[in-house]
Amino acid sequence: MTSTPTVLGIITARGGSKGIPNKNIAPLHGEPLIAYTIDAAKNSKLLTRCIVSTDSYEIAAIAKKAGAEVPFLRPKDLSTDSALALDVLTHAIRWIEEQEKQTFDYVMMLQPTSPLRTGEDIDACIHIAAESDADSVFSMVELPDFAPQKIKTIEDGEIKPLLQEEQGQSDPRHKGKKAYKRNCAVYLTRTELILNDDQFGKKSLAYVMPHERSIDINEPVDLELAEFWMKKLSK
Repeated sequence: MTSTPTVLGIITARGGSKGIPNKNIAPLHGEPLIAYTIDAAKNSKLLTRCIVSTDSYEIAAIAKKAGAEVPFLRPKDLSTDSALALDVLTHAIRWIEEQEKQTFDYVMMLQPTSPLRTGEDIDACIHIAAESDADSVFSMVELPDFAPQKIKTIEDGEIKPLLQEEQGQSDPRHKGKKAYKRNCAVYLTRTELILNDDQFGKKSLAYVMPHERSIDINEPVDLELAEFWMKKLSK
């Protein structure tokens, strides 16, 4: 793919949450959490369009005030703890297709729980897709001091290997091979794959983000950490 693809950004923000009540609109550095993802999407130069998918009237109102587009309210059956992200994305894609006759090459899922992701991060992922013709591009973060043999389970207080033995001693940190995980900030996938229940495809590429922008809000302590980095990075 030589030209920039058309991309529909979907900010997924259901109303219910357990770890942090009303997590997606929890206050962070003077703004509701979702506002930071909306700002990042607005600062992107390559997103064709971005919408919010939510089941909550309150979230919808806050999102609209922050400048987001909320064309529908998500059905309740797609807003439970067990609802799958692919089903949520498919619902939004189909709604836009059927109601507004608009289609896109790619879909980008943007979760409000990544407040330090930027418009530049969004555009970098789209650039990678355009230049490589990838099926998907995901934002990643390096795992510090990762070694499979160091991962353990605890059974009746006793340390047991989860994946493999350590062979009598712990390996030095510098000897380990670098490992990464998705940081939940950007999920970019071809639309046709999403509609076929596949978020990865055959060719999935990485965009690596630094640790300080890879915070994923799940627990109250994550809000405190995000607040710390926002203050630090603003300096």
